[in-house]
Amino acid sequence: MDNFILILIYLSLGFAMRRVPKFPADTPVVLNTFVMYVALPALVLQKIPSLHFSWDLLIPALVPWILLLLVSVLILALGRLLHWSRDIIVALLIVLPLGNTSFLGFPMIEALFGGDWLPYAMIYDQIGSFVALATWSTILAALYGVNAAQSKVSAAAMAMRILTFPPFLALVVGLSLKAWTYPPLLHTTLDNLAATLVPLIMFAVGFQLKFSLAGERLSPLLSGLGIKLLLMPLLVLAGAMLLGLSGKAVQVSVFEAAMPPMISAGAIAMMAGLAPRLVAALVGFGLLLSFITLPLWAWLLHQI
Repeated sequence: MDNFILILIYLSLGFAMRRVPKFPADTPVVLNTFVMYVALPALVLQKIPSLHFSWDLLIPALVPWILLLLVSVLILALGRLLHWSRDIIVALLIVLPLGNTSFLGFPMIEALFGGDWLPYAMIYDQIGSFVALATWSTILAALYGVNAAQSKVSAAAMAMRILTFPPFLALVVGLSLKAWTYPPLLHTTLDNLAATLVPLIMFAVGFQLKFSLAGERLSPLLSGLGIKLLLMPLLVLAGAMLLGLSGKAVQVSVFEAAMPPMISAGAIAMMAGLAPRLVAALVGFGLLLSFITLPLWAWLLHQI
């Protein structure tokens, strides 16, 4: 519980410091860059040695892609039924299937489950969420964004983005060095760098937290929040129960599926000019509501 309270404190500090002139507008960019290139790779290298290879690893690797397919079909059906515009439908296709599985997922899993659950979350995030962000979201934004006519989707560029992404590189290095024991100094360095992840991430998220409803239809917002925070984890849980699956890999997959919309996916949709106010509301309200729904999902998972 103390770790969860700390997350709320860091988030509140970031939200409050946005009004302090000493913190420039690009503060989240600087903090997120440090996290992406230093703290998150350090965490991956720190935790991957505790990962034990088993068939269970297929669960967090496959679940994000199954959800991507199911949620996309659902969005297209709802869009047709409720007469949403193309911009709204594409924005939801970009934002809803992808959760905030690293920036929020890792701190919340560590706070509500424990650090030994993190390796499964890293598989879910790197094999699922990140690769989908670099491919699915990028392609949709390029094809349907405001500058779609000038955009070209390069498979080589997407592959290079994945292969040179620091946390993904750390995952590959960590897996290749799994049988090797880290020297004490390297172990201490990784511990110290990884410890900066939670406060920096939550401060940056709080700093850029925005809420906007002006001029937006409520049906895509309410539908999006319901799908992301409730339906997606429920689908994973129901599927696991039907297949008789259980254990940490399943629980982490359910919990990661319950994460609010990914901030990076939201940024891609907004930069593409796809329903920007709706996307900002989904990200902002989704994050706020997740501090209620995620502890409830954690409690439920601890009971089963």
